[in-house]
Amino acid sequence: MKRRNLLASAAMGLTLALAGGAFAQGMDKVKACFVYVGPIGDGGWTYQHHQGALAVQEKFGDKVEIQYQESVPEGADAERVLTQMALGGCNIIFTTSFGYMDATNAVAAKFPDVKFEHATGFKRDYPNVSTYNARFYEGRAVEGLIAGRMTKSNKIGYIGSFPIPEVVMGINSYYLNAKKVNPNVELSVVWAFTWFDPAKEADSAKALIDQGVDVIASHTDSTAPLAEAAKTEGKVIGFGQASDMAVPEYMPTPRVTSIIDNWAPYYVERVGALLDGTYEQKDTWAGIAGGEVQIGEITEAVPADVKAEAEALRDAIAAGTYHPFTGPINKQDGSPWLAEGETAPDGDLLGMNFYVEGITGDIPQ
Repeated sequence: MKRRNLLASAAMGLTLALAGGAFAQGMDKVKACFVYVGPIGDGGWTYQHHQGALAVQEKFGDKVEIQYQESVPEGADAERVLTQMALGGCNIIFTTSFGYMDATNAVAAKFPDVKFEHATGFKRDYPNVSTYNARFYEGRAVEGLIAGRMTKSNKIGYIGSFPIPEVVMGINSYYLNAKKVNPNVELSVVWAFTWFDPAKEADSAKALIDQGVDVIASHTDSTAPLAEAAKTEGKVIGFGQASDMAVPEYMPTPRVTSIIDNWAPYYVERVGALLDGTYEQKDTWAGIAGGEVQIGEITEAVPADVKAEAEALRDAIAAGTYHPFTGPINKQDGSPWLAEGETAPDGDLLGMNFYVEGITGDIPQ
């Protein structure tokens, strides 16, 4: 998987301030195009991005035309789709998966008048490429607290998609914040090596359940892990991922809360900037405080005191009084990473390629 090679030097690029000039001339109408890695009905990642696209349509009405393509594989297929969109008159193209990064920049080089917006990536090789991301790890901290408090077996699990920093930092945040409230907790990680494949996601959940895990978090795109948890009749709980996943068959359990990726405000802002002539190249990484990461309803399956504790953690993260990566924290090999009271620099997080102390197993290379 080409997503893997993001280490500290790459991460440094993500944190640089951008100096892109504004496009002073506004537009009467914008054709906004979206490339999705999964189907819009996945109930998770792609569903939420498409909700953002629909919000753009609702906001601007006949001033905007929306076009999208679902289930575009990362790699050569993405470059072909992006080229077709650019040739087809798209003024701005949102590429909504990390693995579209190289294709986004390659096509941007050929179409300097088209604006490209890449989700969760770091390369902005041309002035018409911007990047945007969300601090998913903040939501993982809240999930970790709930997992640590609610596990009966002291075994919690995590389904990872690909071993990239975005996913690794989520695993570490989940574990660290579970461990803070339950020192006896153990974490098992299963790698699905896919973003959207319900069968593989279900198999990953089954593997964790077979190991005695009774709380499962996931960084994949479908509801399959919740569906597997539902078969245990309340013995295993989990979380909505990317979307709320608040459907009757999963509530009040196994879905006890969720991390919701709220892309709509960003998409409305960027298309609006093209319309009014204020568009400029940028790099953003917002979280709970900015409303881009939201915590869904915490159901009655969570005890009242745990719910209050989780909400307090959410609010502290939003207020900036708590950072999920606050030292002392060692790396998995025992070497120091963060000193007492020190918080993780963004560059460290964006290039994260290590587990923290206490997590067993290796990150696939």
